[in-house]
Amino acid sequence: MHTRMIGKHEVGAIGLGLMTFDQTGTQPRAQLADTVRAALDAGVSFFDTADAYGPGDELGAQTQGANESLIASLLDELGVRDRVLLATKGGHVRVGDDGRWEVDSSSAHLKQAVDDSLRRLGVERIALWQHHRPDPQVDYAEVIGTLKEIADSGKVEMVGLSNANPEQIRLGKSTLGDALVSVQNQFSPAFRSSRPEIDVCEELGLTFLPWGPLGGLSSAKELGDRHRAFAEIAEAHGVSPQQVTLAWELAQSPCVIPIPGAKRPSSITDSAAAADLELTTEEIARLDAA
Repeated sequence: MHTRMIGKHEVGAIGLGLMTFDQTGTQPRAQLADTVRAALDAGVSFFDTADAYGPGDELGAQTQGANESLIASLLDELGVRDRVLLATKGGHVRVGDDGRWEVDSSSAHLKQAVDDSLRRLGVERIALWQHHRPDPQVDYAEVIGTLKEIADSGKVEMVGLSNANPEQIRLGKSTLGDALVSVQNQFSPAFRSSRPEIDVCEELGLTFLPWGPLGGLSSAKELGDRHRAFAEIAEAHGVSPQQVTLAWELAQSPCVIPIPGAKRPSSITDSAAAADLELTTEEIARLDAA
């Protein structure tokens, strides 16, 4: 697989988003382990989780940390930790019997979130720790100041922002300097309003990590029905619309590393192949305008 950079780390140009990994009965543990193996075999080496990921309606507030614990145990079971750059996030919390999402960017919570993630992931230092989402109750400059303290603590190697706008990214870079390496925002054929953030990341030397890169459309038919140009170009290349979608996102900038979700080996294998799919200038222009 072609590679790209996150900070000083070279990783596969396609990553793996772990939000949908869980063990609620529909995803046997063996299937999830096979998906991890398939990702690594395909050259996927960047995995992204968060302390708030997990099956909220089954676990309620106990969802907090479930995904981190699951992926850590799978990596240990497979003996592949040294092959993965594992990122997590903090600043979202799951509360109540339904595990609903809320935000908490207080300094005390973010620092505790780092410590909790260290414990659940079973590491002495988190490779990439990302602030999950702005909190309307906490001034963003204050949040960035907390991230600076976290970066200086040595508990994390690199810091990232998520769901941040250009002004917030620039503030983060001015305060955090080289410790800030990435921005994770939503970007897909159906959601393109983060294009300015991609431009800022390229300017500042940051990696842009599109979340939801397939727009929540898991099947080729869904994606093709919604975005005909992607389906038609996929047919011309003899590949899936998902591959074309991810290849188009890679073509947006050398700083882009999409992180599609996958729960089956076949899904991540197909997505990973997008790193080697070369679209023509004309095809990219057509998709840009679609």
